[in-house]
Amino acid sequence: MSAVSESLLQTYAESDALGLADLVRRGEASPAELVEAAITMIDRLDPQLNAVIHRLYDMARASAATVDRNAPFAGVPFLLKELATSWTGAPNTNSSYYLKDVVSDFDAEAVRRMKAAGLILVGKSNAPENGWSISTEPKLYGVTKNPWKDGITPGGSSGGTAAAVAARMVPIGEASDGAGSIRVPASCCGVVGLKPSRGRVTLAPFGDFWYGGAYFLCCSRSVRDTAAYLDALAGALPGDPYTPPVPEASWLSLAARAPKKLRIGYTVTPPNGTPIGAEPKAAVLAAAKTLEALGHSVEEHDMPLAANEAWKTYTDMTCVQTAATFGALEALVGRPVTRDDVEPITWAIIERGRATSGIVHANQVEQCRQLSRAIAGDLAPYDIFVTPTLTQLPRPLGFYDMSETDLDRYNAKWTDSVFAFPFNISGQPAISLPLHWTSDGIPVGVQLVGRYGDEATVLAVSTQLEQHMPWKDRRPPISA
Repeated sequence: MSAVSESLLQTYAESDALGLADLVRRGEASPAELVEAAITMIDRLDPQLNAVIHRLYDMARASAATVDRNAPFAGVPFLLKELATSWTGAPNTNSSYYLKDVVSDFDAEAVRRMKAAGLILVGKSNAPENGWSISTEPKLYGVTKNPWKDGITPGGSSGGTAAAVAARMVPIGEASDGAGSIRVPASCCGVVGLKPSRGRVTLAPFGDFWYGGAYFLCCSRSVRDTAAYLDALAGALPGDPYTPPVPEASWLSLAARAPKKLRIGYTVTPPNGTPIGAEPKAAVLAAAKTLEALGHSVEEHDMPLAANEAWKTYTDMTCVQTAATFGALEALVGRPVTRDDVEPITWAIIERGRATSGIVHANQVEQCRQLSRAIAGDLAPYDIFVTPTLTQLPRPLGFYDMSETDLDRYNAKWTDSVFAFPFNISGQPAISLPLHWTSDGIPVGVQLVGRYGDEATVLAVSTQLEQHMPWKDRRPPISA
């Protein structure tokens, strides 16, 4: 272990991931120095946030010596979310007491790609049990706090990653999204969160999650970092169930190209009939005005989706795979899961999944396929569709309470994310950008949705908005 200068710490805090990798390539910082900078920042800041629940410093120091300095993210400190992804030697508990002793003994395909890209794992970020919350308050690891304001959620399920990135402990970290869990915490914490197209990143060794409803990528502080990370991780394996079209160039280069005049739709009307808060509405209208000033054709369009019915169909469908997953984990743990091993809402999900007949489940899958077609078809006229990420400001901690035993009552509280889950169903790429802040400093995300397989346009428009509605210099009260 070596001391880190305050000058390097300042540079570390001000740089995005590609900026840090450039320092390594130019010989102005070593991977080992960046690891020590990350460790210093985590040790200074995380006691106030509880975003990093496993500190893997020895692994990180060992990895720093073997990094390819020409890799796109050479020597960049990185957090892996505590959900599903296997990195050899790292805990993999899904934030559940049932899995509290599990340590991964293999690398997932995505992890092999992370390592090849030069990322160095310094820790694992907090997540709710099994990822089934849009807050991050697991009983096993405790509450993650929002660095922008005390008492409000950082979002979930990737809340640990989003809080750590916002606080500048790391410039980038893994995130995943089954119903908004990349985009919601990105909005709550004022960072960038892209849910890619269905099948863009292989789930190997798993065949599928939630019939294409679950996605893995990252939270970052810049559009270019997100584009470069997509370049590093994208790609299907032979036999993968979904294979979106591949662009002719890298997403990093495509993100930097100014788009031609686009047809852009927007809405501030939630498709479940609930109210929208003044701040999310203002954020969308300001983004629409900016896009119009940039020369795009912008028009209002409200989604005809029957969102409450779609939400119930989707969430009921996912219960079956959740129950099946816990059944498969019996071989790993050595015994069946019991009510006492998991949080009450997780047990309710498992029980509903077990009680659902094959015929009912097949019908739910078919309904989701039909919904996918309807959602994508409705938005097909638009190159980009703009919505609030959340219809309300971040809720108080405790609002999404996983000690709830009534699954329908619990799921009914997710109305704020009504613009997120439809695109898990449709498979379209969707990004949350931090384009607005309230007068008391709470970030508000705006969501951009593209056509299936067209992350390039989403990223290019995001770059335009990043330039004209910049967030780079905004820092939360708890930050480096």
